[in-house]
Amino acid sequence: MLKYFITFMAAKRNEDKGASAVEYGLLVAAIAALIVIVVFALGGVIEEVFQNTCDTISSEASTTADC
Repeated sequence: MLKYFITFMAAKRNEDKGASAVEYGLLVAAIAALIVIVVFALGGVIEEVFQNTCDTISSEASTTADC
């Protein structure tokens, strides 16, 4: 009986390797989705900061330049 249990547990342990690869894949996908959401959420704010910087440089420069 113990022999069958040990064989069963060894087989079960080998099956978990595929599951951990799937879990890592899901984790990577979740992190990528989070990065995309943050970029879209902060994209307008970052664009505004760059535009304000460009406007300040253009207004203080001796030549007129477009950003």
